[in-house]
Amino acid sequence: MSGYARDEVVGRNGRIFQGPYTDQRSVMEIREAIREERPIQISLLNYRKDGTPLWMLFHMSPVFDQDGGAVAHFVAVQVPISGRWRRSCSANGRNGVNLCEEVGGALRDVVLGSCRREVCSDGLAELGRISAFGSVLDSDSRGVEAKEPCEASNSEKQRAASAISQIMSVLTDYSKSTGRLVCGERCLCTRSSPLSSSVFISLGRIKQSFVLTDVNLPDMPIVYASDAFLKLTGYSRHEVLGRNCRFLNGMDTDSSTLFQIKECIQNRQPCTVRILNYRKDGNPFWNLLHISPVRNASGKIAYFVGVQIEEDRKNQGGDALSPEMRQRSTVGAVRVALRTLSMGAGTSRS
Repeated sequence: MSGYARDEVVGRNGRIFQGPYTDQRSVMEIREAIREERPIQISLLNYRKDGTPLWMLFHMSPVFDQDGGAVAHFVAVQVPISGRWRRSCSANGRNGVNLCEEVGGALRDVVLGSCRREVCSDGLAELGRISAFGSVLDSDSRGVEAKEPCEASNSEKQRAASAISQIMSVLTDYSKSTGRLVCGERCLCTRSSPLSSSVFISLGRIKQSFVLTDVNLPDMPIVYASDAFLKLTGYSRHEVLGRNCRFLNGMDTDSSTLFQIKECIQNRQPCTVRILNYRKDGNPFWNLLHISPVRNASGKIAYFVGVQIEEDRKNQGGDALSPEMRQRSTVGAVRVALRTLSMGAGTSRS
């Protein structure tokens, strides 16, 4: 489909398929999905090696480690968009050729896997049997200018989702032989973070926005998120648990502030920063963030608690306490809620 040889593609970023009329807003949406570690399905204008353009439905999904829930790979599927399903497509080239008409129904589904970290093994050869390669566009459309996106049909969207499902099945089966199990859904291992129902009830009584992260799990994932945090950020609970807090960062988040947070965590010290974060809908907000360690009965740090106060609302709600007092009060309440758990698990977690 792309015209590239395998050794010209493996090890390179997917931007090699972009060209002069690839919509940069769509590219940014893909980048955001990668940053937030979530699936995305979007129409995209890509280019072959010889420069001819191709409208395709791009469907990408993360692959998660079963132990800890960290992202191991991303899988991307590309399905050429058939012209007969188009509602709108402005793409007239030098010879007046319409790109959507040119694509027509000649191309069959093409499935290509794309991973964040490449896995080179004969065991993945089965993935190749999922792909069905079709014909290519005529070179007359090399100069096509696409001003409006081509829209994929429901059947094309379903075929892309089905292809992702098949690839996930292959990867899941193959991972059993490697000892590093993966899955298509984020899996938070409950045995690694034994928060009892009584602890959840106690944490649920705390009305402030906060999250609890486990330092003993890879990438310090969130193991508890308050209702106020979900309301503040717009995410649902299942979209938050098992993820690192960095998904709240965005294009204009200050890297020096992120470095300050990283240093405090590495030094196991509390810190308070003013950071630009982003809600699920993409809207930014200034977050007065306080991060503090929580120790277990043996004195070792088991969790970090992050307390968020939106700057524009820090004095709203009739609360006489300053933001600093509210943050410290929340940290204290979290420590009290975890005291029973800490006493029971201090030995095992040390």
